[in-house]
Amino acid sequence: MFVINLGSLNPIKIEAVKEVISDYNFLMPFIIYPLDVFSGVSKQPKSLEETISGAINRSKNSFKNCNYSFGIESGLMKVPETKTGYMDVCVCSIYDGEFHNIGLSSAFEFPKKIIDLIFGRSMNDANQAFYNAGLTHNEKIGASEGAIGLLTHGRVTRKDYTKQAIQMALIHLENSGLY
Repeated sequence: MFVINLGSLNPIKIEAVKEVISDYNFLMPFIIYPLDVFSGVSKQPKSLEETISGAINRSKNSFKNCNYSFGIESGLMKVPETKTGYMDVCVCSIYDGEFHNIGLSSAFEFPKKIIDLIFGRSMNDANQAFYNAGLTHNEKIGASEGAIGLLTHGRVTRKDYTKQAIQMALIHLENSGLY
């Protein structure tokens, strides 16, 4: 039995890990323990480095009595030639007690109004910015469809893009001889 700790209580992240792991025979059977851990970064990471640090901290801080621990963090990163200069990305760190295996999701751009609220008014997180901008009535959009679900009209959800990051990090475990 593989014991997997997840450094989050977010139901979207929990469901994403369960769904992805069930596709990997080398991790069967498994059990997931969600844990409330400290990310060590701001609620709204504003760089790729900070987002990666948050994922790594979550995986490291949840590594207790398990085979693997997962840390998942979403945040902004600078991207040249975009309308706002930033895109949102999800990072997954899978920690085995020695190495962090990192994967990233596809990235997308928040509306300029949201970037202005996050950087100009120093909003604590994207949930707060989307809510204050009047783009959603859900104050915790990150625990449901996510900003990506809102902006793609449900075509891509937060769970979808979280699953991408997990799948990319699992490349390292599934092909360990190559890394």
